[in-house]
Amino acid sequence: MKRLLISLLFFCCALSSAMAVNIYVAPNGADSNDGSIEKPFATLNRALRKARDLRRLNDASIKEDIHIILRGGHYQVLETIVIRPEDSGTRESATYIEAAQNEQPVLSGGVQISNWKKLITPVNGLQKKMQSQIWVADVPLVNGNAFNFRQLWVNDVKAVRAKSSNGDTMLRIVNWNKAEAACVIPTLAFQNLDKANGLELFIHQWWEIANLRVKKVQVMGDSTKLFFHQPESNIQNEHPWPAPWISKETGNSAFCLTNAIQFLDEPGEWFLDVANKKIYYWPRSNENLATAKVVAPFTETLIRVEGTIDAPVENLVIDGVSFQHTGWLRPSLQGHVPHQAGLYMTEAYRLKPAGTPEKPLLDNQAWVGRQAAAVEMSYAVRTRVKNCSFLHLAATGIDLKKGVQDNMTKKNLFSDIGGTAILAGSYGDEGREIHLPFNPKDEREKCDIIFIENNFITNVTNEDWGTVGIGCGFVSRTSIRYNEIENVSYSGISLGWGWTPSQNMMKDNRIVANKIHHYGKWNYDCAGIYTLSAQPGSVIEDNYIDSIYKSPIAHLPSHWFYIYNDEGSSHFTVKNNWTPSQKYLQNNNGPGNVWSNNGPQVHDSVKQNAGLENRFQYLTASRTPKVGIINEEHNELIELVVKDGQTLDVAKLKQVLAQNNMDSNAIYQWQNHYVIFDKVQDIGVMQGRLQNRFPETEVRVYHDMFYEYSKKKHCSDKTVAKEWEHIILTANLVANEKLQQEYLDYHTTQFQKWPEVSKGFCNADFQQLLLFRNGRQLMLVISIPKGESLDKLNPKTTENNPRVDEWNKIMKKYQEGIKGTKQGETWVFLTQMHD
Repeated sequence: MKRLLISLLFFCCALSSAMAVNIYVAPNGADSNDGSIEKPFATLNRALRKARDLRRLNDASIKEDIHIILRGGHYQVLETIVIRPEDSGTRESATYIEAAQNEQPVLSGGVQISNWKKLITPVNGLQKKMQSQIWVADVPLVNGNAFNFRQLWVNDVKAVRAKSSNGDTMLRIVNWNKAEAACVIPTLAFQNLDKANGLELFIHQWWEIANLRVKKVQVMGDSTKLFFHQPESNIQNEHPWPAPWISKETGNSAFCLTNAIQFLDEPGEWFLDVANKKIYYWPRSNENLATAKVVAPFTETLIRVEGTIDAPVENLVIDGVSFQHTGWLRPSLQGHVPHQAGLYMTEAYRLKPAGTPEKPLLDNQAWVGRQAAAVEMSYAVRTRVKNCSFLHLAATGIDLKKGVQDNMTKKNLFSDIGGTAILAGSYGDEGREIHLPFNPKDEREKCDIIFIENNFITNVTNEDWGTVGIGCGFVSRTSIRYNEIENVSYSGISLGWGWTPSQNMMKDNRIVANKIHHYGKWNYDCAGIYTLSAQPGSVIEDNYIDSIYKSPIAHLPSHWFYIYNDEGSSHFTVKNNWTPSQKYLQNNNGPGNVWSNNGPQVHDSVKQNAGLENRFQYLTASRTPKVGIINEEHNELIELVVKDGQTLDVAKLKQVLAQNNMDSNAIYQWQNHYVIFDKVQDIGVMQGRLQNRFPETEVRVYHDMFYEYSKKKHCSDKTVAKEWEHIILTANLVANEKLQQEYLDYHTTQFQKWPEVSKGFCNADFQQLLLFRNGRQLMLVISIPKGESLDKLNPKTTENNPRVDEWNKIMKKYQEGIKGTKQGETWVFLTQMHD
């Protein structure tokens, strides 16, 4: 009996094995093999063909699942692998593409560049003093041809395409000439840029960037005009949002030129000479090009899951695969002018007069496309992408484009990506104008029931700074939860599209328990979580959002938020989100939004539970360094200057403040100067409202808060008073640009070179000290405990501290009184206007 039982067990095991099939692929395999573990195939394509044949023939071995098992190693993908409806599994027999146990297969679209040599012959355009540092290699042939590329990785560290500004520095444009469709920049100290083939302008504009191919360079003394190729020239010149920023207060748009051999002037930079099939590189100090792995991307999409509306790809699992080294060449062929979230415009222009039947006030129209992705899915049902890594990619990581339903993208690592990590949903790229609601007649077109969870996203959006960590357009019943997002250039999570409160397909979406930090590195008008349009039943809950970078080039330095419900956002419940302050924006929202218990008072358990669940924390081993200053919310400073001999209607001003949820006692006055110092939801909008209400008054915003002392940050005793009083003073900098810069430099380095000054502030129990600047005019805000007086506290700054006296003496040579001060008078006090 025992022998019979053992025989029956053996038979059942053998039957179970016979009802499933394993197809093996290995780097040392051959497509002429049979796909067994002993004789694996060499390519995933061949394995898919075998699986397809097994299903076509209804082979008995597939009654369980088909497992395509990739052995560890490198698989070069020079042609996109397409998974079609014929590759679908069934509910009982799914198709798996998976890593062998404890092994790491890499699908790479890259081509290795080898045989590097030290440059010994002069190269036209290359600066002579740099030639001894440069190495050169031939660009290899791929599929019979040399190829173009925009990225390069050396030992899996991204190199820098040669550019005009070194490091992270950027210059500012002089102007944008719409009449000529030209950008005016300062003339740069590089020779023969007018002869540089392939030159590009990289320009920062509000919440996006643009890559524009330069057609003509016209030098005009100390300024230079740049003209651009089509189609991007028309799009860039005609579309109103986003556009180049021109502002005396905050500086014009930042820019750099790229892709000329003249710019090859620092370690880590490279230049590709497409015509002569040569690549030039200046190695970093730790790189040996004799042994380094140097990879350029060729393939843009590694896997495309491509169903149809009537025959979707079904029951597919991708598990444990690493997707690496993809390219995206469109900016080199047609430029790149994105509207938002990296969606590039194919046509866009201002409406004159404004208005459409759907939106009477709309001032622009645009049609968009989307970046290439390493993995793309269209019309795919019951799919899973898990335990994968997406590394060293030019554009998007994974894109769930259209008709993707019941998808899980979970437990994946996304790092070193030029665009968005995870993109999902319709954005109108099928030809629909972007401001229209999307209500497909056929439910199968919808992206619905999508789970994006427990993914670690770091150092993405590093080429198109306007892309996001996770972006979802028109989606429904989508859950974004337990993800951690860090080191992104713009927003962490963006949900929604259309800018409309009108009914559309979006509903029942959830953003829950995500950890979002170190975002907004370059672009502002951003948030940890950003939404658009009506989304009934949708929830933003239990998220932990912290640490936005202080962008050095932001168009409006205070225009950032932790949560941002933008145009048309409707029917959201926003609750229990931990943020350092309640810096939120609700801009032109629709009805039905409910906000409750958000901010620093939220229980610490929200911070502790947000982000990757404990069992997936191993993904954070790939965390990238944090580089940059962290921004914090502070009171804003707005000045109203009335004409000499006139007075301001203060009662009317207080009414405006109350209407905007501001303190009506936050008004300070000196002669014809009225200053508001308070928290402002959107300082740019507030400036416009004040200008509309007081058209005869000059309304000035002090965007540039260039100095901050804080008792919490700079004193050993970090306890602060519960209530503060603010003393506000104003003066001018002298009318000498060199001295003005010296003054700013002194304050930039004060805490390092003059620590006695902040020590004096600590001794005086100053709670905070802020310095703002608008042109030459300075505003100084000294915050002290309520009930104290500056006359009593200020002498303590110099007690046994002669360096403070020395500091004050030096500062005097940089300052003078504003118009209306007496002779010899510099700083004047503004008086608070109480009810």
